[in-house]
Amino acid sequence: MQKKYSYSWKEEDEGKGAKDLLEEIVNDVQRETVDELVIGNWGEAYEGGGSRILVDGIVEEAEKFQHLKSLFVGDMDYEECEVSWIIQTDYSRLWKALPKLKALCIKGSQDLKLGKMEHENLEELTIICGGLPSTVIEEIQKAKLPSLKKLQLYLGVEDYGFDGGRESIQKLLKEADFPKLTYLGLVDSEMQDEVAELVLESKFMPQLEVLDLSMGTLSDKGGACLLEKLPKFLKLRKLDVHYHYLSDEMEAKLEALSLEVDVSEQQEAEEWNGELWMNAMLTE
Repeated sequence: MQKKYSYSWKEEDEGKGAKDLLEEIVNDVQRETVDELVIGNWGEAYEGGGSRILVDGIVEEAEKFQHLKSLFVGDMDYEECEVSWIIQTDYSRLWKALPKLKALCIKGSQDLKLGKMEHENLEELTIICGGLPSTVIEEIQKAKLPSLKKLQLYLGVEDYGFDGGRESIQKLLKEADFPKLTYLGLVDSEMQDEVAELVLESKFMPQLEVLDLSMGTLSDKGGACLLEKLPKFLKLRKLDVHYHYLSDEMEAKLEALSLEVDVSEQQEAEEWNGELWMNAMLTE
């Protein structure tokens, strides 16, 4: 059963905070039946400390969460807290504490640390943010996650925390060891064409069933690479490039590929001072 724990603005104004939310989670009479735990607004997520209280609290009460299969920390919309403002925490101790965990989703990248990631059963890892720090990319690159099937990383933009580049993405794709990976999403990037090029040259392509390059600045340059190289990867069944800057002609060519293709939410570049500007979907 999935259950979300979150505070409204009214409850936040009444003084409710992360300690109260943790207590509610730990003492919930339904806790033993909740195997998909979603943590939303814990109050003043932009101030810091709240996510640490929650994650550390779950680790310290780990015997009560051994049944947990899915955890989402930070499920809040922009009215509750802009994604770039969410202060995250250190997840290093979580891996040993929750051995049955199969899916982890984290929203926000400020102060985020994954530590030494070793987990036998984790199948899905998603990080939603306006900019993913290179330190986190490197932690994922070194992770030992033999069961990982889905990896979705919002790379984001430099102004909101992404401090990597071509080399960091290339190194991730070269050195990461995920033998069961079938869904790869490197999304929401201001360098989506380059990301597409690097992914298409990576060792993961022959094993992928879903390639997700959505929500970024993908243009006809990246589209041309996809057209040229995707047909040889016979296991691939879906290409997701929704929210993009492709031309109508390129959209049509990609849709003609013999696989499911999502080319929805076409964007138009904006002209300013004689230059064309394209924006990733999620930044602040």
